[in-house]
Amino acid sequence: MSDITRGQGRRNAKLASLPLGMAGRAVGGFGKRMTGKSRDEVNADLMNKTAEQLFSVLGELKGGAMKVGQALSIMEAAIPDEFGEPFREALTKLQAEAPPMPATTVHKVLDQQLGTKWRDRFASFDDEPAASASIGQVHKGVWKDGRAVAVKVQYPGADHALKADLKTLSRMSGLIQKLSPGTDVKGMFEELIDRTEDELDYISEADNQRAFAKAFDGDPDFVIPKVIASAPKVIVSEWVDGTRLSKIISDGTQEERNSAATKMTTFEVSSPARVGLLHGDPHPGNFFVLDDGRFGVLDFGAIGHYPDGLPDQTGEILALARDKKYDELRDLMVETDFIRASHADRVTAEDLANYLQPYVDPLYGDTFHFTRNWLQRAAGKATDLSGDVYKTSRNLNVPRDYVMVFRVLIGCVGIAAQLNAEAPYRSIMADWVPGIA
Repeated sequence: MSDITRGQGRRNAKLASLPLGMAGRAVGGFGKRMTGKSRDEVNADLMNKTAEQLFSVLGELKGGAMKVGQALSIMEAAIPDEFGEPFREALTKLQAEAPPMPATTVHKVLDQQLGTKWRDRFASFDDEPAASASIGQVHKGVWKDGRAVAVKVQYPGADHALKADLKTLSRMSGLIQKLSPGTDVKGMFEELIDRTEDELDYISEADNQRAFAKAFDGDPDFVIPKVIASAPKVIVSEWVDGTRLSKIISDGTQEERNSAATKMTTFEVSSPARVGLLHGDPHPGNFFVLDDGRFGVLDFGAIGHYPDGLPDQTGEILALARDKKYDELRDLMVETDFIRASHADRVTAEDLANYLQPYVDPLYGDTFHFTRNWLQRAAGKATDLSGDVYKTSRNLNVPRDYVMVFRVLIGCVGIAAQLNAEAPYRSIMADWVPGIA
């Protein structure tokens, strides 16, 4: 029986406790108003308690449930400020501070993966985790040659929990298909599930990390920790000290915020050309900044494979949208399956203009100021069920080859808005995205 869960029924019950818990607190809040508490006091209390439960449930379940929380953390800047603050803190904690597994369990995994004499390979090993996340946690140690190392250990049962959660998630595809009839929901889900399951294979992750470390070795702007040893459920790599991006989001200077957003976007967009791989998990827990200003990157499990760089049409689509050539853009989107043939007559050039306008704003000037207000306005239009933008979105598709690309681009924009950063987005895209210049 797994250390993460005692059965899928229990996991589903815990997930169900989130909406039920909120409903219960809403009833309790009504009672408090009856006894004299103000609406604002009651709502603030509701939000705080719901956020605490979100962290507790998703953090304890780990696996796919926690990965959903981490994915939500990327776009928390799109949540209106009056609702967002408690959830912002809870989602940030999910990036690197989930409830840890006990030391005895860690030792058992290391026995199985590195051999029962694994301690002989270390000068020291800290039983207290330095970070814990969706399918594994990290411990600090000192390798036998004196190097400080990060030891990433996968939770026992993480594979079963993650696959079960993804199976539960895939059952929602029918509902989403009804909401977005023009989208190949099955293909999109399959790509996301495949890339997420890749994160369970630490041997492949270590190989990915080695490829990134080699490509960026000696780069003045980026640091990828080198892998020292690996096994199916353990990775030992160099320990690199730095300030977590979440800390820069909360406390960084404007200069630090601008630099972080610029380097994060440059790293993500340039990696297919430089490595043939796309780092597919952009959330603040995977990024940090060294004292010398270099940008550090972690977690190479979810990877998009682009041996020839990003697909050519990526830049063409963005350039046509930027230049407001919506008739040509519509034809290209039909040709590349962003608008499926069965829905081509439901999307006009004017529809695309209304839908895409907010997303190409960053391409117009030498720099763009990413703010929460800007992202909230864009997200608000996209989720207004009675609005034309939402109606257009129901008839658009994301081809499987582009799922990871857009996941990364959206992630970069969401984090830049959290940073309240000004960045030269247009020149970064021109340098690294084929066809946009």
